[in-house]
Amino acid sequence: MESHLSSQDAALIDEYCHYLEHQMNRAAHTIKSYRSDLIGLATDLMAEQVESIDVFRHVTLDDLRMWLAHLNRSGMSRTTIARKTTAIRQFMSWLVRQDIRHDNPAARLVASKQSSRLPSTLTQSQIRQILDTLHARVLDQDESELNPIALRDLAMVEVLYSTGIRVAELAGLDIDDVDFSRAMIKVTGKGNKQRVVPLTTPAVKALKTWLSIGRPSVIADKPHTPAIFLGIRGGRIGVRQIREVVNDMLQELGDTSASGVHVLRHTAATHLLDGGADLRSVQELLGHESLQTTQLYTHVSIERLRQGYKQAHPRA
Repeated sequence: MESHLSSQDAALIDEYCHYLEHQMNRAAHTIKSYRSDLIGLATDLMAEQVESIDVFRHVTLDDLRMWLAHLNRSGMSRTTIARKTTAIRQFMSWLVRQDIRHDNPAARLVASKQSSRLPSTLTQSQIRQILDTLHARVLDQDESELNPIALRDLAMVEVLYSTGIRVAELAGLDIDDVDFSRAMIKVTGKGNKQRVVPLTTPAVKALKTWLSIGRPSVIADKPHTPAIFLGIRGGRIGVRQIREVVNDMLQELGDTSASGVHVLRHTAATHLLDGGADLRSVQELLGHESLQTTQLYTHVSIERLRQGYKQAHPRA
């Protein structure tokens, strides 16, 4: 795709991505997404031109609005379009700061309003069902020894539900990140920002059992790795493997439409707020930069209250 860009546009994208990585400390996947968004914009606008031009130096607000309209007609999700809009707006602002442009045509660019669909969550009984199933798998069929992979899966789910951390944050945990004396773990989140989050008593117990019994049998004589959670070959577990474990558990529930490993993050946040946790505390726990993001879960709690009210109140 980059071959269709002018050399000037390609150079600007490279320079901007370097800026995001080394000055803004943005996550690698964020930079990859923004690069793709900028290349897509330049490529699409180049196709509309009779002769080759440097798109980013000449693009107008009307050009950007027509481009967004095209994306809308193509059936692209609102969330993706919103991200692309943010990427273009921030990039254009950077061009102005670099004196490459004197105006920011994307300053008034507005994407269509995102869907207000609430995130899927599990009930407390569904969480108990998942954990009971994992506990049952810990014993091998002959019940003579513990199943190390089942110990790992149990510990991963307990930590995810206990803390609400992201799947990539779970995969990135090292042994030194755990403080058992205080029942806390140090988590490295987006932009390499670190935070310390508490662990529940069951999560601590599951982690200790995995580290003392399960992990040594998995790593065996393989090269040492500081990672807490390992794949079957002894290396750090990948995000895809964690997703497969959680998705398998969700499918076994059978009575929920919830899917994806992120449902445990949504569930942890919602259950905390249901239990009376302070919104700011939940924001810190989840690593949200904006309180507005965390407030979404208050709507989930209110909706659950409304549903329970309708089912229980005789005049609802």
